[in-house]
Amino acid sequence: MDEFKKIAVLDNMVEANVLDSLLSGQDIPHLMRTYHDSAYDGIFQGSKGWGHVEAPEEYRKEIMAVLQDLRNRPKKKIRNGDKPSPD
Repeated sequence: MDEFKKIAVLDNMVEANVLDSLLSGQDIPHLMRTYHDSAYDGIFQGSKGWGHVEAPEEYRKEIMAVLQDLRNRPKKKIRNGDKPSPD
């Protein structure tokens, strides 16, 4: 089995979940690692990020391209009480 390396730090749980789904859909082997520590109630996530994605080094460029595309998507603002509209 290929050795998994840290590829990128993730900003939040939403980004991690979407990236996980996109990479799984493309059959890219990966692991999501959170920095949450229940003993400290996740206080380090504010300064270190939500966590990171790990994968074999040979998938770094693909993962970074998917992550960059995800981060460049326009953000939809949802007002209190509004339901998000499907794309």
